[in-house]
Formats: sequence, C-alpha cells, structure tokens
Amino acid sequence: MPSVPSLPPEALYRRCNPATLSFETTEELPDIGDFIGQDRAIKAIKFGIGMSRHGYNIFALGQSGTGKHALSQRYVEQQAATEAPPNDWCYVNNFEQPYRPRVLCLPAGMGKTLRSDVQQLIEELRNALSSAFENEEYQTRRRALEMELQEQQQKSLDELQEQARERGLTLLRTPTGLVFAPYKEGNVLTPEQFDGLPKEEQDHLKAELEGLQERLQKVLIQVPRLERELRGRMRVLNEEISGFVLNELMDDFYQKYAEQADVVSFLQALQKDVSENLTNFVTAEEKPEDQPLTVLPNGATASPLLRRYTVNLLVDASDLSGAPVIYESNPSYLNLVGRVEQMASMGALITDFTLIKPGALHRANGGYLILDAPKVLASPYAWEGLKRALQFGEIRIESPVQMMNMSTTVSLEPEPIPLDIKVVLIGDRQAYYLLAQYDPDFNELFKVAADFGDELARTADTELLYAELIATITRRERLRPFDSSAVARVIEQGSRMVSDAERLSTRFQVVVDLMEESDYWAQQAGATVVSAAHVQQAIDAQIYRSDRVRERTQEEILRATILVDTDGAKVGQINGLSVLQLGTYMFGQPARITATVHMGDGNVVNIEREVEMSGPTHSKGVLILASLLRARYATMRPLALSASLVFEQSYGGVDGDSASSTELYALLSAIANVPIKQSLAVTGSVNQHGQVQVIGGVNEKIEGFFDLCQARGLTGEQGVLIPVANVKHLMLRQDIVDAAAAGQFHIYPITTIDEGIELLTGIPAGTANAKGVYPKGTINFLVEQRLQEFAERRAALDQASLKRQKPRARTKETTL
Repeated sequence: MPSVPSLPPEALYRRCNPATLSFETTEELPDIGDFIGQDRAIKAIKFGIGMSRHGYNIFALGQSGTGKHALSQRYVEQQAATEAPPNDWCYVNNFEQPYRPRVLCLPAGMGKTLRSDVQQLIEELRNALSSAFENEEYQTRRRALEMELQEQQQKSLDELQEQARERGLTLLRTPTGLVFAPYKEGNVLTPEQFDGLPKEEQDHLKAELEGLQERLQKVLIQVPRLERELRGRMRVLNEEISGFVLNELMDDFYQKYAEQADVVSFLQALQKDVSENLTNFVTAEEKPEDQPLTVLPNGATASPLLRRYTVNLLVDASDLSGAPVIYESNPSYLNLVGRVEQMASMGALITDFTLIKPGALHRANGGYLILDAPKVLASPYAWEGLKRALQFGEIRIESPVQMMNMSTTVSLEPEPIPLDIKVVLIGDRQAYYLLAQYDPDFNELFKVAADFGDELARTADTELLYAELIATITRRERLRPFDSSAVARVIEQGSRMVSDAERLSTRFQVVVDLMEESDYWAQQAGATVVSAAHVQQAIDAQIYRSDRVRERTQEEILRATILVDTDGAKVGQINGLSVLQLGTYMFGQPARITATVHMGDGNVVNIEREVEMSGPTHSKGVLILASLLRARYATMRPLALSASLVFEQSYGGVDGDSASSTELYALLSAIANVPIKQSLAVTGSVNQHGQVQVIGGVNEKIEGFFDLCQARGLTGEQGVLIPVANVKHLMLRQDIVDAAAAGQFHIYPITTIDEGIELLTGIPAGTANAKGVYPKGTINFLVEQRLQEFAERRAALDQASLKRQKPRARTKETTL
C-alpha cells in the first residue's frame, strides 16, 4: 500500500444534484435583476456615476465575458434616463474672423429651430430686398441720382464747349475719347483746311487748344469724384431701403431669441453683413454654375455666397428624453474630437464652418461616453486627444497635425466647446495597471476602478442564483427552457471554467455561448426542452473543434516519435505534465524530464536556461530545488555534485514552476540510483522546505496523461501526483472519475517531497533521527550516502592535486 492513498471518486468532481434544485425547467424561475458575483464592480460604477467631481471617470476592468460592457451600460442608461437632455451646439460664421467659427449653446431642441429660422430668414430677406430694389420708388430715386451725376458732367462739358466755340474750336466725341478740333462756319476743319490757314491763326488756335485741353482734363478728373459721390449716395439710399426691410424682418427674430444673447449677437452680425454685401446677397443665385453648392442638413442647397449665413447644427438633442449614452465602436482621434472636412472646388480643397463634423465627445456631451480601452490606445493620438479634452474640460477640434503644432497651412480654428461628460473605459486588468503605472495623467482622470471578478463562491445559494441567471438568459436570448439536469450540468461546467470545485465562473458570455450551442443540439434532436445530454454534447463539440493539435501530439507519443513511458521504471527519468493554450482551448501534455549527476562543484544546470528556452519562473523553480538539496544534504560538508536537468524533446520553451517538484524527484532518483515508476506522472512546485505547492491547470494536466494511458491500456498502476492544495480544484471528466472508481487510475494528493518520492520509487523516504541520520535503505539515506561518496572522492582528488603541486613550488623557490 502506498503511504498516500489515492483520492476517492467523489473528490475528483463536485456534482450538482438536479434533485436539490427546486424546479423542473427554467420556466418556473424568475428573472434575475443583476449580474451575480459583481457587487464590488456594481458599487464602483454607481459611485462613479453619482460623483460629479473632476476626474471621477470609470475604468471597468476584468476578463472578457464578465459583463463589463453590458453592466456598465445598464447602470449608465438608468442614471441617464433621470437626467435632463443636454444643450444643442451649433457653429455659425464669424463674419469678422471667418477662420474662427463661433459656437452657440442653445437649450435642447432650439438648435434645429434656429437653423430653420435662419434659413427662412435668409430666403425672406432675399425676396424682400429684391422686391424693395425693384419697386418704382427706389428705381425713380436711383435714376434721379444717376441723372444728377450725368447733368453735372454734361453741364461742365457744355460750358467747355461754349468756351471752345468762342475761340474757334469745338468739342468732339471720338472712339478714343473727347478731343478739340478747329471749327469754322459750322464745320470742323480738315487737316488740309487747317494747313491752309495763315501761320498766325494756326499758332493762335494751337495755343487755345492747349488751354482748353487742360480745362478738359480738370473736368474729366472730377468724374471719379462725382461717381464716388453717386455711389455714396446710392449706398445711403440702399441702406435706407434695406434698413427698413431688415429691421422689419429682424425684429421678430430679436424678440424670439431675446434670452439667447449669443444668438442675438449672431443675428446682429448677420444683419450687418447682409447690409454691407447687399448686391452679392441679392444676386447670389446669379453666380457661375460651376461654383459648388453646400448641401444643408435639411437637404436644401446653398451657394457659396449664401452658406456663410447658415447654421451648422453640430449636436441636436431634440429627440432625447434624458442624457445621451454613446458607445463609440471606432474611437479614432477624429471620431472622438470631431473634424473639419474639405471639399474639392475647381481643382482645390476648400472648407468652411459648415463642414465641421461632430465627434463622439460632442454627441455624448452632457451625458456618458463608453469606450473600449484597447481600441482607444491602438488608435494614433486618440488617447492623447481624450485626455486633453478631459483635462481642460473642452472639446477643441483640431487635426492631429495641428495638435502636434506641425501645420503651416491656413485652416479653421473653431471655438472650443465646454465639455461635461462621464467617460467609461472598458478593458482588461493588464491595460489598467499599465496605464496606472506609466501614464501620470491616468490616475487623475480615471479615479474609479470597477473591478469585475472572474468567479464567485459555489454554495447552495449561488447555485440557485446561477439557475435564475440561466433562466433569465433563456428568455432574453429566446432559447428553449433548460430542465434541472441541464442547469446542473451548466453549473458544473461553471466550476470547470475556473478550475475550482468551490467556485463558479462569472464569465457569463462563455455561459451564454454554451447555452446557445446546447439549444442548437436540442433543436437538432427535435427536443422542446434542453437536457444535460444536450449540454454535454455542446461541450464535447466545443472540445472536438479545437482538439486537433492535442490529438496530433498524442499520436506522435503513441508512435514513439515523442518519447514518454507509461510503464516500467527508470533511474533519473520522470513524467512531467505541462499545459498548452491555443486560443481559448487548454490541454495537458505529458513530457519526459531527465536528470544526470556526477561529481562536481554543487551546480545544478538547467539546460533549458542555458539555451535561453527557460522562462524566469521555471528558472526560479530550479534554483529553489537546488537550494533544497544544499539545505537538506550539505549542511556539514560541501555539495560535491553537478547535475543537469532537461525537458526532453522540448522545442518551444518552458516556463512556470509547476515542474520543480518533478525535476527534484528525477534528481533524487539519479543521485540515489533508484528507478522511478513511469506509470506515474507528477505536477507541483516545491519550496525550500520540501513542501509541494499548488499549480494551475491541474484538470487539463491529469486528463492529458490519462488520455495517453487509456490509449495504451489502463493497468491499474497509472496515476498522477498532484499537490494536496489542488484537490479542491478538481473537476475531472466523467471517464476519469469512472476509471478511478474502478481502480484503473489514481490521483494522489501530495504534501511533501518525501511523500512523493515514496510513491514514485516504492521505497520509504526516511526521516532523520535526533543526530540527523537517516535510516538505512531509505531514499534520503541513499541520497546522502551518494553525496558523501562524491564529497570524499572530491576531497581525495583535491588532496592528491595539492601534493602534486608542492614539489613544483619548492623547485621554483630554490631557483630564485
């Protein structure tokens, strides 16, 4: 009989008895209001939502599938429903500085009204002004001003003509302008007639011609002045006419928006700009057709000259009944802070305030924004843009180039919008702790950590809660009802997911996936209720879809390509157990570990480490077992031993300390020259006092070795040594439980190295007496005896070497 008995079958798997569940199907169970096992996270979320101070944003951290997003969104939406809708935000033209559009903050719903009113106002102004400038009174006054200018010009020319005729000249209009010519008896003299005049008369006419030409120049110089005066008087007339129209139409708008000072200021600036650009305003539609039209939010179009008067409604809260809750699935920098778009026009890119587009921060302003932390961190500049907005409490729309002060081109600089928002970041623990460690701003901006647990204690109460959760999921996902046996099987699988018979998984997305697949197999079987058989079929199908690599590896062991023994006994050779994870699938794989020893300097060589294939945790385990050897067997003499340890046929690296006890067993076997049973496999780490410590993946490791033994044929001698602390984690497959019940396979709980070596060799480990001497025939005695032989042989060799060196020293002294 071994010193440590194997575990009974009931210790290998904790069942959930359907008879203890007080229902037949989940239709009898009520819906559950909250996620179970997340009290800590729920309290953190409620606190973060309720705290209105700066920086109390929330980071929901935990493994995927624990309900971080769903739970966060649920409580955020509940709170948002009790809050008032946020304000509307609009951008309008800054008529004095067009590159700096102005922002307007309006009560919810007023932005859409303002946009419509301004559009209607512009249309009415154009129609009214067109009518005012086309009526008879205006045209008469305009013609009067123009005729007055013409009369003044004509009067000056008539006076000049009279003076010219008194001097024998006349004023003529030619294609090249006004000129003077000799005039006699009602006719203009030809050049030949002029040349026929006496010399004195010609000289006199030329002198008079020069004098009149100077007077003509003075008259012509006055024409631009008169035209300026006319334009000024026309401007006064236009302002008089337009002022009457503008004031009449604008008064209603001033009264309507009297309580909105920014809107009144904008309307005043609009009125002033229209008054100063009447001609362009009235004739805007007459511009060339190749100029682009802006498509307004309501589908209408505006010419470039008219869109300067439009309202860009950035955020419209008219349809909201509470605060907004926005989830941005693609949180790039531009999708967060907004952007200024451009459009092509005549071969160039142009932009204006109508092309400003909102980001998620705008849409969530006054409410809540939910983001996936990995996506924010993976998008260039998005994290910096989000932090800056939260730090300064404003949304500043800039391109990444502008943000980095690298832009040298002219662009828009919209006025920043004040930001009042609560951000919920969702990510894993690694992202949270890395940000907390390396980003100095993170802890100031995300002060609330909602830590979602991965598991909860498995008790009768939590099993009932789990059943109610299953019932809730069946109704929410429209699945077939689950009977009590199916619920019990899901509960058992919930323990298997966390590798702990005393815990249940809170990764409910995985549970939902299992339930959906179970429902599928029930449908395939034509069943109306999901039973335990359907759940088991779903579990088996999940494993089968991912099991190719494990199956191929076992085939290679069975074909002796990979060497692993499951019978006989070997010195310095033992079966270790490792766990591999491919995606979401984990499986165990046995591996041969060997040890060789020889006389040396007390070094235990980890071959994996020497070739840089050993992780730090594995290397630590080897150093610990080396320390144990020295503490136990080399307290009174040097450890004259050198040893080598290796995972045979390992090509992908080794990490973790779960093989340290296994390696120690192989080392003790090699030192004592005692064979180890190859029908047993071992897992467990060891400390410096020889205690075997807990490891991970215990179920997968046991199942990996069992599958190999079963393929070769169970003999009743095969089994696995595990740490006693791992017994509570056992949730093994049914075929292993059945084999253990039949005495065909054994699970041994090990507390110390001495217990393990006795099982592996069949020889007692031995306990030292008061003098520190181990009983003869025990493993510890054999190890100590072998180490003593190494030490004595090493001392003898050192003494002989010293004797050989002494004559050489005397000879050298004599020579000197």
